[in-house]
Amino acid sequence: MRDSVCSGFLGFIQAMQLMEAEVLAIIGPQSSVVAHMAKLIASELQIPLLSFAATDPTLTPLNSPFFVRTTICDYYQMAAISEMVDYYGWREVVAVFDDDDYGRNGVAALDDALADKLGRISYKAAIPPSTNVSRSDIMDIFVKIAMLESRVIILHVNPHSGRLIFNVASYLGMIGNGYVWISTDWLSSLIDSYSPLPSGIMSSIQGFLILRPHTPDSSRKRAFISRWKNMDIDSLGLNAFALYAYDSVSMLAHAIDAFLNQGGNISFSSDPRMNSLNRSDQYLQGMRIFDGGQALLSNILQSNLTGLTGPLKFNEDRSLVDPAYEIINVIGTGYRQIGYWSSYSGLSTISPESLYSRPPNRSSANQHLYPVFWPDGSTTVPRGWVFPNSGTQLKIGVPLRVSFKEFVSRVPGSRDSFKGFCIDVFQAAVNLLSYPVPYEFVAFGDGYKNPNYTDLVNMIAAGNFDAAVGDIAIVTSRTRMVDFTQPFASSGLVVVAPFKKLSSGPWAFLQPFSPLMWGVIVLSFITVGVVVWILEHRINDEFRGSPARQCITILWFSFSTLTFSHKENTLSCLGRMVVIIWLFVVLILTSSYTASLTSILTVQQLSSPIKGIDSLIIGNEQIGYQAGSFAEMYLIEELNISKSRLVELNSPGEYAEALRVGRIDALVDELPYVELFLSSQCDYRIVGPEFTRSGWGFAFPRDSPLAPDMSTAILKLSENGDLQRIHDKWLTTSSCSQDNTEIESSQLHLGSFLGLFLLCGVACIVALCIYFTRICHRFHRTSRTQVVSELQGSNSNLQRLRTLISLIDEKKDMSQTRKKRREREEDSPFDDDDRDEECGRSAKRNQSHISRDDDTDSNL
Repeated sequence: MRDSVCSGFLGFIQAMQLMEAEVLAIIGPQSSVVAHMAKLIASELQIPLLSFAATDPTLTPLNSPFFVRTTICDYYQMAAISEMVDYYGWREVVAVFDDDDYGRNGVAALDDALADKLGRISYKAAIPPSTNVSRSDIMDIFVKIAMLESRVIILHVNPHSGRLIFNVASYLGMIGNGYVWISTDWLSSLIDSYSPLPSGIMSSIQGFLILRPHTPDSSRKRAFISRWKNMDIDSLGLNAFALYAYDSVSMLAHAIDAFLNQGGNISFSSDPRMNSLNRSDQYLQGMRIFDGGQALLSNILQSNLTGLTGPLKFNEDRSLVDPAYEIINVIGTGYRQIGYWSSYSGLSTISPESLYSRPPNRSSANQHLYPVFWPDGSTTVPRGWVFPNSGTQLKIGVPLRVSFKEFVSRVPGSRDSFKGFCIDVFQAAVNLLSYPVPYEFVAFGDGYKNPNYTDLVNMIAAGNFDAAVGDIAIVTSRTRMVDFTQPFASSGLVVVAPFKKLSSGPWAFLQPFSPLMWGVIVLSFITVGVVVWILEHRINDEFRGSPARQCITILWFSFSTLTFSHKENTLSCLGRMVVIIWLFVVLILTSSYTASLTSILTVQQLSSPIKGIDSLIIGNEQIGYQAGSFAEMYLIEELNISKSRLVELNSPGEYAEALRVGRIDALVDELPYVELFLSSQCDYRIVGPEFTRSGWGFAFPRDSPLAPDMSTAILKLSENGDLQRIHDKWLTTSSCSQDNTEIESSQLHLGSFLGLFLLCGVACIVALCIYFTRICHRFHRTSRTQVVSELQGSNSNLQRLRTLISLIDEKKDMSQTRKKRREREEDSPFDDDDRDEECGRSAKRNQSHISRDDDTDSNL
């Protein structure tokens, strides 16, 4: 047995003394500092070093091949703390630690774990590791901590400095008052070993959250604790590290037993590297290498036992499998367990052993802990931060505008008083916070020109301002430097251009359709007329006659369908199908034409040569923008518009003057400014859609805890209607009448009716295909009945063509209908002309009956 008193130097000397006894293994030390020293000797002499309390995460197999950690590494403990911090919604913590390997490396692991959860350590307070550290040293450190913004304190110290911290924190009033204290497992070990602690210490740690290594309950563990209590050794309780120590001894005993059973010999050999050194040194003489060290180490790492602390088994990183912690909350003279943390499932109110049989679920919705009694005695989760207790106010930058002062402007005769829409929204949001916010406004700008808002944002990132309030657009480049609140006003870039009023004119009736549309409509009328003529020519007398008469019939029939006044009857089924579909197309066309012409004749039309941002990109027009706006960089960098085309303007008056005299052809600005500008300038209009989408927000430094609270307050303003009331107070509605005007009502183009024309075209093509298939079939039958000699003549091809033309042009003999009907059952189903002829004959017969009835009525 050797007691290093947690001194690295003494631990090193005593480890060397142990080597003289030719030991097989070392159990301990209890300090990470001593372990760093002892591992060097153990690795050189190949002696396994089993530590049940050295939790430093930098002690790894890579730099300590014979070091075996038989407890839980601080890597997992810091992961548990980071998940607790994230669970309660905190983002910044203060880390208080011993300035040694144990403290520094543990806090480094905490820093990495918090970064994975988007958190950070805002301040690191290192305490001298010496036991001679005084109360005044601790006092100096915690006076600085009391001045900080964060109120979440992580304690990773030793029991000696921990007792001093409790005394100082209680003296400074830091137990309560919104503070959160989270301690690593050193405090749970202290409670378990010396429970109950003195009342002075217990009163100082009320509401603390403490981690304790989780050891599953078992009958073996309960029996061991009972035996320990019966020994009555100075009334010392058992903590988790005592159980790990017992299991370390058990694990080593099993490993040595297996080593001997495997035929291993306990032998030592001299280190050849020692031969060149002074042989008279008695310590060096005792430095002998354990020949079976590698085999014994392998047996230790292959352990698969069940101890007092649970499974004694290592993973590939030489860490105990299934690391877990209990989270306890100090209340009164005792504590209450509020949950568990395990590497398998995170935070849970169910023991880890019950979760190992289920699939792992690390989602935020599956993380749970029981309510906590915090240091101030409440169960409400503390905010975790306050404004720094330095007596200074937040410096909030406000742009000193020279135009559009309705949004933000300085009160005349004052230096730090501002008014406007943005100021009222900010003050209303601050009033909704549950805590006071001391602040002062600081003007940004020279008062002669609108300041550059990107420069204002840079001032926040540089630490010159604590926040910025104003009409600050939320754009990508700015979000890389600061955090923005929820937008309190929607914004985006639009194009403003002058316009001229259009009169309807004598040719206004042509405006509803584009020229291409008119051409397609005329062509469609003629095409449908020709198709119907082809389908009706053989069986309908109204579509026969001289060529001139037939052309007139085609034109008359097709164009008369425009008013549904055609009097020609269609007798064939194919013709009727085409006409029905065409009449549907005509109905849609006439309805659309009527609606568009009504709009043109009743609504005042406005015309502008600029149609939107697309026409500005491809053109060479001069473009105006507001000074200080992000519009300049957006037009240059995103839209690749030459800077020579851009003109900087400072005020609405300059906007109007530049547009009026032609200095600029269009203006690009954010929508709120444009709406205010157009409320008094009726000669200009917004052309095209809003081509960017953004909003205005208040800017804060990165990771500022005030930003999310302000966002919540802005949402409340929007929900209760206060935001709209502030808007109506400062921003007047348009005074220009726009109810009966529009920018160039768009003509109806072919694309809007392409489906209709396609439907009609398909119907015509299908009807013609069926018709000519019948003709070809009839031609084939006719050609077989002709005289063979005629078919062998030199002009047989010409004769075939004449036969085909005659078949197309011939008038069907209606007397053969019945004969054809009988032949249909014997011939191909393509011979459907008889059905068309029967339809035609029935129609003629009905017409003759009607005419005779009319004559009879007239005679009567």
